[in-house]
Amino acid sequence: MGKCDGRCTLLVICSLQLVAALQRQVFDFLGYQWAPILANFLHIMAVILGMFGTVQFRFRYLIFYAVWLVLWVGWNSFIICFYLEVGNLSQDRDFLMTFNTSLHRSWWMEHGPGCLVTPVPDSHMAPDDHHVITVSGCLLDYQYIEVLSSAIQILLALFGFVYACYVSKVFQDDEDSFDFIGGFDSYGYQPPQKSSHLQLQPLYTAG
Repeated sequence: MGKCDGRCTLLVICSLQLVAALQRQVFDFLGYQWAPILANFLHIMAVILGMFGTVQFRFRYLIFYAVWLVLWVGWNSFIICFYLEVGNLSQDRDFLMTFNTSLHRSWWMEHGPGCLVTPVPDSHMAPDDHHVITVSGCLLDYQYIEVLSSAIQILLALFGFVYACYVSKVFQDDEDSFDFIGGFDSYGYQPPQKSSHLQLQPLYTAG
């Protein structure tokens, strides 16, 4: 019963991770954030592999999933530090998120709750094929939305890591127990089998 509860809980956590990652992937695509897009794709693959390992009783897949979650926590911690500009990190370094392929930033910068976007016409600050805008009236700045999204990812990853380690340990114990029982039966006592001997007798017929 405990194993079933652990598996079901892990599947629920993986499902929540999958939904959160897909939602985040959509908004990162809209903002042309290529580094997060690549990281989200790898995370989605790892979560699907973790779900497969949970359903198919493959503890090695769960170990891989747990190791990836450690890296995922590190990546989201970096995202939080980036948007809060911790240390030498600065949001002005666009190449960190877009691989220096565009000047786009987070989609939430212009589409956050309550944000009012005003274009600045005839601005000499804008490069070719770009325009300058001012954003005001946001109920929550875009960097805090990104931080909140990463914090949710970290929280789900921590729960997933704990349950992945627990379920993989249960799977491994079950395999060891199965091997032990199989080995015990193969070398156990087997009662001698009765053998039937049929003695052939000559048959004489009267001529």
